[in-house]
Amino acid sequence: MDQKKIGVFLKELRREKNLTQEQLAQIFGVTNRSVSRWENGVNMPDFDLVIEIAKYYEISIEEFLDGERKDENMDKREEERVLKVAEYENAEKIKMTKRIRWLFLAAIAAFGVYGVIDLQGLASTGVYENIASCALGFVFGMLLFGFFATTRYMAKVRAFKQRLFSRAK
Repeated sequence: MDQKKIGVFLKELRREKNLTQEQLAQIFGVTNRSVSRWENGVNMPDFDLVIEIAKYYEISIEEFLDGERKDENMDKREEERVLKVAEYENAEKIKMTKRIRWLFLAAIAAFGVYGVIDLQGLASTGVYENIASCALGFVFGMLLFGFFATTRYMAKVRAFKQRLFSRAK
């Protein structure tokens, strides 16, 4: 997959429709800087956007990834497979987001418990000291977990996209 070639192809498609980068960015809900990076071959759009861009320009996903128009259309079964992969990726993103949201809500609740104990002045007395310490430890642990989980998850998503793009070649 040649990102520079894809970028030139995207620029040609945009110009065929007489659009500016800003107009195209508004259509897809991204910044004009993102469009510029795509067209310069610096970055690739997310896979969801690849599908939307291909539909918008009325090209196949294979043509998009090859950076040129083809005389023959992509096999329908192959295109369906790619769409299923995109749906699976979205479902996984949603699951992960929900899990992390629940963890952060639990951390907020634990921070609330700590705050109430501290405001009552009980944070340094007996059992309440232990509860306050546990609550604060839980908050810190969840923040660390959230950071590492999202970092690792995003790395997995990037690796998955690279594998998918290399297979499409």
